[in-house]
Amino acid sequence: MNITGFTIEKLEDPTGILVGDRYEYIIDIEVPEDDELFSENGLYVKVIYVVNGNEQRIAQYQIFENITHTYLDFELEEEELQMLHVFCKENLE
Repeated sequence: MNITGFTIEKLEDPTGILVGDRYEYIIDIEVPEDDELFSENGLYVKVIYVVNGNEQRIAQYQIFENITHTYLDFELEEEELQMLHVFCKENLE
């Protein structure tokens, strides 16, 4: 999996219930053609990333096809999740 681009937006909690800051990343990815995730339309991962003091973590993620924005019900492998975590941590606003 290769990251080819991204956007980030800080999410606001109008209720004040959630602890810490939350960020929404839209991360464009490329996967090899032989990967079960492969799509000719391209893919992106929507990540909700939480920062609460020293704790930083991925709260949730979803994989979508680019052109159709169709949700794909796949789980990323542990090393792919770790790669996304490091990427999000390094690219905070």
